[in-house]
Amino acid sequence: MRALVTGGAGFIGSALCKQLVAQGWTVTVLDALTYAGCKANLEPEVSSGALRLIKASICDPKVVAETFAATDPTHVFHLAAETHVDRSIDGPAAFVETNMVGTAILLDSARTAWTGDGTRRFIHVSTDEVFGALGKTGVFSETSPYAPNSPYAASKAGADHLARAWKETYGLPVIVTNCSNNYGPRQFPEKLIPLMILKALAGEALPVYGEGRQVRDWIHVDDHAAGLIAAAERGREGETYLLGAEDERQNIDVVNAIASLMDKRFPDQAPHAALVTHVDDRPGHDFRYAIDPSKARRELGWSPKSSFDAGLAETVDWYLDNEDWWRAIQDGSYRGERLGRA
Repeated sequence: MRALVTGGAGFIGSALCKQLVAQGWTVTVLDALTYAGCKANLEPEVSSGALRLIKASICDPKVVAETFAATDPTHVFHLAAETHVDRSIDGPAAFVETNMVGTAILLDSARTAWTGDGTRRFIHVSTDEVFGALGKTGVFSETSPYAPNSPYAASKAGADHLARAWKETYGLPVIVTNCSNNYGPRQFPEKLIPLMILKALAGEALPVYGEGRQVRDWIHVDDHAAGLIAAAERGREGETYLLGAEDERQNIDVVNAIASLMDKRFPDQAPHAALVTHVDDRPGHDFRYAIDPSKARRELGWSPKSSFDAGLAETVDWYLDNEDWWRAIQDGSYRGERLGRA
């Protein structure tokens, strides 16, 4: 198995790469190493020679075509994307360029490179945000209508449609996955969980949008990565699989859980919940996401292993134990400021 992983130096991509390498895959990563791509995430695999890292953008058709020719991947895991909703509010054009134009370039390179080999698979990795927002009840499934509400979600929805079109028009062996909110080690600290951990550690205000009653369905990044590999190995081409852990939490409850974990580790600074500060909600903030992963469980033989409570505690400890990793980010491209005020 030869994997080409786009965005492999990012949060989910690096977790996937580590599992692929451990399972004996030959792995090549194509990553532009922008603000959220971190070479250190793959340092052990690169240093050992188990993984090849190419610094380049998926929006460069020449480099993408050359990478296909040089590596002849049996599987593409396409994770390269601009991902943060708040950033998409501030600058939507970059999301259209990377998430849609870049995806089209990658799909077309695969179409050109792959001819008549039924063992190939193109795993297009997407998000549940393409389906919009749920009310207090209901779940997303593979047949849910698309109704994206943010520029980020719209750009990912467009990419999903491109992937499906390349399957229907050109016969490219595409599989689409849509996943719920991820958490775990190496997540860029603009996202909710690492941001709250680092702000609590610094004794800074913990900003919660609105009342914090928005609900997200959380899955550990390692469980998501395992689901992607299951889709590559056992998924049916042309199908969509939703990957989630069926673990819904209100944002305020997640923040309070982090505060409680920090109280146990730093009792002299307790209560960290006193740092919670409610701020103006972001524009178009979706109320609730929830996923029905039964198709993936049934057809892929996959199921998540991590409970949220245990996974959150491990995640807190990872950030406490890896200050060099997040300090380098804070000293460079991101300092915990709020984005997406519109």
